Amino acid sequence: MAPAYQLERGFTLTRVLDAPPEVVFQAWTDPAHLDWFFNPDTAPDAGTQVDLRVGGAWRQRMVIDEKTQYMTGGVYREIVANRKLVFTWGASGGWPNLDEGVGPLVTVELIPAGSRTRMDFTVQLPDQLSDAEAKEWMSKGIDKGWAETVARLVQRYQVAAQG
Repeated sequence: MAPAYQLERGFTLTRVLDAPPEVVFQAWTDPAHLDWFFNPDTAPDAGTQVDLRVGGAWRQRMVIDEKTQYMTGGVYREIVANRKLVFTWGASGGWPNLDEGVGPLVTVELIPAGSRTRMDFTVQLPDQLSDAEAKEWMSKGIDKGWAETVARLVQRYQVAAQG
C-alpha cells in the first residue's frame, strides 16, 4: 500500500527569493548549484548526485562536524519544471534511512512574484507513524534544520540581488 500523508503532521516554510522560479528550481535540481544545501564551514568529501526524473534520486553527504556526517537526499515523486518538486526525503543507508520505511514527504512549490519567487516548502510526516513517532520526529529538530538550510538558499539570492 502506498504511504499516505493526509494527517497534516509537519510544517511549512514560506520564503521569497530574489530570483525567478527557473533559477530557484535549478538551485534545487542541478548538482553544480546545490552547494547552498551544505552546512557552512564544511567541505563535503563527495559530490552531489541528481537523477532528475520521477523515481530518480538525489544524494549528498551532509557534514555537521567531524564526527557527524551522513548521506541524505530524496526520491522524486513529482517534477514540474520551474514550478514544483515533490520527493520522499531520505537516502538508502542515510538519514532519514529510506531502508527502514517511508520517509517524510517534501513539497517545494515555486510561485512567480514579478522577478522574484515565493517558495512554499512543506514537510509532511507519513500517516502510518503513531502520534508518539511523529512527535519523536519533530523533537529531532527537523523544522529548525530545514529552516536553517532554506535560509542559506534565501541568503544566496538576497546577496546576489544586492551585489
